[in-house]
Amino acid sequence: MRLDELNADERQLWNSFAQGSSVDIRGVPPEAEPAVRAEVIAALLLGAGTDPAPGGRPALRLTGARIMGRLDLQFAEIAAPILLDECHFDEVPCLRGARIRELALTGCSLPGLAADTVQIDGRLVLSHCHLTGPLVLTRSQIHSDLDLRDTVITAPGTEAISAVRLIAGGDVLCTNLAVQGAFRCSGASIAGEFDLEGASLRNPDGHALDAYHVQITEDFTFHPGFNADGRIIISGATVMAAIGFCGARLHNAGDVALEANDVTVVRNFDLGQDLRVDGGIRLDGSNIGTQLSLCDATLTNPGGTALSLRLVQARETDLRTRRPIDGIVDASNAQLGTLYDDPDTWPADLRLAETAYDSLASPLTVAKRLGWLRRGTHAYLPQPYEQLAAAYRRLGHEDEARTVLLAKQRHRRTILPLHTRVWGYLQDATVGYGYRPLRAGLWLTALLACGALFFHAYPPAALEAEKAPPFNALVYTLDLLLPISAFGQDSAFAPRGTAQWLAYTLIAAGWILATTVAAGISRAINRQ
Repeated sequence: MRLDELNADERQLWNSFAQGSSVDIRGVPPEAEPAVRAEVIAALLLGAGTDPAPGGRPALRLTGARIMGRLDLQFAEIAAPILLDECHFDEVPCLRGARIRELALTGCSLPGLAADTVQIDGRLVLSHCHLTGPLVLTRSQIHSDLDLRDTVITAPGTEAISAVRLIAGGDVLCTNLAVQGAFRCSGASIAGEFDLEGASLRNPDGHALDAYHVQITEDFTFHPGFNADGRIIISGATVMAAIGFCGARLHNAGDVALEANDVTVVRNFDLGQDLRVDGGIRLDGSNIGTQLSLCDATLTNPGGTALSLRLVQARETDLRTRRPIDGIVDASNAQLGTLYDDPDTWPADLRLAETAYDSLASPLTVAKRLGWLRRGTHAYLPQPYEQLAAAYRRLGHEDEARTVLLAKQRHRRTILPLHTRVWGYLQDATVGYGYRPLRAGLWLTALLACGALFFHAYPPAALEAEKAPPFNALVYTLDLLLPISAFGQDSAFAPRGTAQWLAYTLIAAGWILATTVAAGISRAINRQ
């Protein structure tokens, strides 16, 4: 390129490049719009300028220019850093496959940026910029930070940011980023934190963020002030620190707002502290190193599943939401560790099939906990009762544990055939299915007293008066009640009339009592 073809702004940039000094052309008269051709910038970066003096550090530093034409640096190797401030691009810059020392665009406006497979030795900065087309960073490698703070990207109906399999050697900073369109970074690897504090992602009826299978060495942060309209996907993510959505707003009414299946997070997964979700949350199969918290969150998905915790594993789980969750809460097959909850915010529909927890931070009364178990499906499931009984036992509350197991048997009875239900009622009335053994003693005492009083007043006649032992009403009644004759009284005397029918009743009652005691005790021993 010939120097006499350069305009004044281009000549100033050309002369300052070798020394790396800044060129600010914002102060030119309004009638002379400051403009630099893209081909001039490309020529400088590709080595067409003057050689630097010994010790010089070439750099492209330009402020306030309009860059005309397309900046094409495809597959170029650029040793000088590029720093552009408040510049306007007429066309989409193309950096595909290039290798660049450092690229920093601040306060610039662009119709998009094509930088897929680019390699940047330092930072990639696109802060306070406005893009009216997609930012493409697919399979790019950035050895330091990716900075998108306070940038606006508008590309509705398409992928506004495409960063599939991006590799970042530092942080990905998206504070106050505003995106219209999809933000896709599936398979990305980030050696620092992924910060979306205050960001706004809008892609109604689509994916606002697709971060499937990302790997993050530090925190994955969405709080405070994060706002999303559309589905957030972080399924399969591995986060070596914590995930936080405190104070975020997620909106995808009637569908899934947050899809976080099979996530592995080493520390906390925080979905509390004023998080508000209009739509469902799915955490199925996720493994949380310490605490899963929904404390003070508001979840709304009427008629659908508001929170799915199927197969989740956590050391602690806090379900003390701000108000009762509007929708189904499904914790089937989850392992929740220490469970924190509050009766005032229990969901109306709670599924606890095969759910396990080490302890209940608030054991509450048995009546309340049994009501908690029955908030889900009305089908009989033994495991929730057995799990609750085990939790009471670990606290040393044996009476409460037996009450829970008795409630289990009563629930089971409702699904049995009629004749089996009748036998169940007998076992319940006599010994509480083996969990109330003192009832047998009370029944025995009551029958013994009734029989002794009656036979004392109306003693039966002896079968053989000369051979019969002295009559004892108490012993005679006990002999009738016991299935095996122990004292010889029942065989020596023969009641008549009303006394005979009372004797038959006592014999039948004794057999029923003995059978139910044996069945109940056997069940209690085998199924506790």
